[in-house]
Amino acid sequence: PGSPYQPAIEALESHPEKKFYNVSKLGGAKYDTLPYSIRVLFESSVRNCDGFLVKETDAMNILDWKTKQNHVEVPFCPARVVLQDFTGIPAMVDFAAMREAVRNAGGDPVKVNPACPTDLTVDHSLQIDFSKCFPSPSPCPSIVEPSKTHAELHKLSRLFGNFRSSWGKSLWSKDRDVGSCGAGESGRGSGAFSAQIENTPILCPFHLQPVPEPETVLKNQEMEFGRNRERLQFFKWSSKVFENISIIPPETGTAHQVNLEYLSRVVFDVKDFLHPDSVVGTDSHTTMVNGLGILGWGVGGIETEAVMLGMPVTLTLPEVVGCELTGTVSPFATSIDIVLSVTKHLRQADVAGKFVEFFGSGVSQLSVADRTTIANMCPEYGAILSFFPVDNVTLKHLKHAGFDKAKLEVTEAYLKAVKLFRNDESSSREPKYSQVVQVSLSSIIPYVSGPKRSQDRVAVNNMKSDFQACLNEKSGVKGFQVAAEKQNDIVPVQYEGNEYKLSHGCVVIAAVISCTNNCNPSVMLAAGLLAKKAVEAGLVVKPYIRTSLSPGSGMVTHYLSSSGVLPYLSKLGFEVVGYGCSTCVGNTAPLPEAIRNAIKQGDIIACGVLSGTKNFEGRLCDCVRANYLASPPLVVAYAIAGTVRIDFDTEPLGTGFNGKSIYLRDIWPTRQELHTVEEECVISSMFKELKEKMEKGNKRWNLLEAPESTLFPWDLKSTYIRCPSFFDKLAKEPVSPQAVENAHVLLYLGDSVTTDHISPAGSIARSSAAAKYLTSKGLTPREFNSYGARRGNDAVMTRGTFANIKLLNKFIGKPAPKTIHFPSGQTLDVFEAAELYQKEGIPVIILAGKKYGLGSSRDWAAKGPFLLGVKAVLAESYEKVHRSQLIGIGIAPLQFRPGENPSTLGLTGREQFSILFPPELSPRMTLDIKTNTGKVFSVIVLFENNMEITLYKNGGSLNFVARRFL
Repeated sequence: PGSPYQPAIEALESHPEKKFYNVSKLGGAKYDTLPYSIRVLFESSVRNCDGFLVKETDAMNILDWKTKQNHVEVPFCPARVVLQDFTGIPAMVDFAAMREAVRNAGGDPVKVNPACPTDLTVDHSLQIDFSKCFPSPSPCPSIVEPSKTHAELHKLSRLFGNFRSSWGKSLWSKDRDVGSCGAGESGRGSGAFSAQIENTPILCPFHLQPVPEPETVLKNQEMEFGRNRERLQFFKWSSKVFENISIIPPETGTAHQVNLEYLSRVVFDVKDFLHPDSVVGTDSHTTMVNGLGILGWGVGGIETEAVMLGMPVTLTLPEVVGCELTGTVSPFATSIDIVLSVTKHLRQADVAGKFVEFFGSGVSQLSVADRTTIANMCPEYGAILSFFPVDNVTLKHLKHAGFDKAKLEVTEAYLKAVKLFRNDESSSREPKYSQVVQVSLSSIIPYVSGPKRSQDRVAVNNMKSDFQACLNEKSGVKGFQVAAEKQNDIVPVQYEGNEYKLSHGCVVIAAVISCTNNCNPSVMLAAGLLAKKAVEAGLVVKPYIRTSLSPGSGMVTHYLSSSGVLPYLSKLGFEVVGYGCSTCVGNTAPLPEAIRNAIKQGDIIACGVLSGTKNFEGRLCDCVRANYLASPPLVVAYAIAGTVRIDFDTEPLGTGFNGKSIYLRDIWPTRQELHTVEEECVISSMFKELKEKMEKGNKRWNLLEAPESTLFPWDLKSTYIRCPSFFDKLAKEPVSPQAVENAHVLLYLGDSVTTDHISPAGSIARSSAAAKYLTSKGLTPREFNSYGARRGNDAVMTRGTFANIKLLNKFIGKPAPKTIHFPSGQTLDVFEAAELYQKEGIPVIILAGKKYGLGSSRDWAAKGPFLLGVKAVLAESYEKVHRSQLIGIGIAPLQFRPGENPSTLGLTGREQFSILFPPELSPRMTLDIKTNTGKVFSVIVLFENNMEITLYKNGGSLNFVARRFL
């Protein structure tokens, strides 16, 4: 409402009731040359400009991106926040505490709500307490017969939806045979299912038959709800009383992609006012949404909490690397080939700390699944995010993801009006980028790896000649040293009443396994579609070849079952054997004796082809000496061919109906076919199912009782949820900055102290201050849980601050979470010393060297020291994000002048320090510090702007926002 850019508000031509900021008209010619991702930043700055948190100069700096990139800091107000429960709990506890503080100060607590939509996914709390073999009364019968009708398959797919998440997160032991539906060939169970919150009977996804739910599932469920009941009740209370909060309960989600897409708006429509969707989140997969044209990246807990409080995140205006995709994808290249090739190019291009944005004629060949996978791999190449502007491919995907026609029409019209819609025809008007990286999709060809080491890559079109070279080479990393006169030997063998001929290169094991880099479900779908076309063409797999299908997760099975390809895989012998690490760890069933004897008798170099991640000689079977890793569709292709000594371009896979030669190109599914089946069959059913789950919730969550009061009824006995003391001194008006008088040094640290040294993390050590506290509450060490699980209890987290055993405090001289309490001379845990200082009314500061606060952003790296009583940190330099977090919590970041440090100033750290703040503060002002030894020296106060000064005067962002509610 207060934006000076209000004259730029217009009505959407096709839907006049909808209003928006026409930033395209506002920005003029400069706007047209901006990268799409920077246009989103510009729109946000225009819409949120209030002259304080976001200024007009910020918007103009973004518009002048071409000259200002890397030189200015700009604020960004994302449209929403995504949290997972470990980072969400302290944020929600702070909001609950703020409600209490506002009430106590005479305000209306009902007004205290997150400033932007916040989605919190409760998915990080499960621990595995029980995992054991369980006896299966009887293995499930054979897989669905190919005669099953589509209606039956659809019913099967629907039944499968009830328990897919449980299958998708199974816990499998690697040292036993994996059989169908929880029973291996040995008759033993294959493992324990992970906890599934809704206590529904588990059905075999392929046979419509109940599978007895193992005792371990129920035990893990009970432990999950028992251990985390308080936290879950608190989350449920939050979902009831706070506006702008949506809690996604345990076991609702299917995959990060689906979860993030389900929560995505693409374009926000708030009371008929439109603006682009954008997000920051603490989930490491947040960058995935950039594949949908939604600007988003991962940040720490304290930044997300600031956004929830209505504050912007600050970033240096980034360089934007344009990645131009040209050419046409090879028909045989899979999604994985494309993703890994693009990732490799970006890694070589040095895109660390930059935005990447995709353009060019090749972009439209990538499905949304490909795009989100590339965007998700940002950590692999170091970019902040990889942005794919919305185009026709995105809109088609959104239609199948459940967007209704009216919303899609508004979305398209708005994005075109503000020039955020990418159109292949407008390539002449591509934005100007900091640099351009070109990737030719035509150069991406499929590879296999082998025959002995996974790092030895072989182009598929060179496979025949490469295997021949391996036969010729001396025995070693690739060679088999087969005499020239024996290279074409043929060994006849009788099997199941028929004669077959084995030769060097014959395939005897073919396993389609979905794990690690082959977990993109579309690649498994490609294998299924190839199998379907092969069966329809009359091709078969020789019966002696050990074929198997191990989907790896319920998500993959959903792809295979809802698309109707499972019966065709089955027809070729690729039966589902289970979800474990089966073939790739050597758990394959033995080859038929006749085949083994023939291989040994003729000294044949037999081959295994699998889509796993590990291969070396003899791993699959002692008589299979050549092993190749290949994509799932190529595994099926080599199984049909029966040999790796084949040139797919010139030689047929086999003979089909009517004696016709069938080539790989005849049955390989096109990318268009793959995308169509994926979008129309798979994606739509997945989103329909997720929508139903979201609306119904699950039985345990629905039955979970939680209060409905405006204020949270804190349980004083709780060791998980506690009202923190951030607001203890909240008054309607902030007081002037208080002098720090005669402060002792709590810790004297060196260079490169990381947030991991500062913040509580991991398990709670039995000898720690946190352990002593929990023991005093009657808990046993087994009940301690982790610091992450207890992030809602400031008493535990404060005791875990500076509790890292690798902390090197110069007062102690060796790594230990200890310090000296100078008034008494005792060596104590850091918390115990801080507690004594607070009881004595003595303030404390921290002395540090260069780059204080390096590493990941961690909210308790600032909150913890504040609750320990730290008033200021005095360091030689800071990590930028941590410096702003200290201000955000109310700790002054002070910096020695260039060339000065404790040594040059003759400081030991045992002095007492006094810091006097003037009534009026200014950015980067200098202050004098006096010691009790008579020394006086000047330091720089690292406030970069007036907003940071305002936050500090208010005692940090929490108190600043709380006062706004007053």
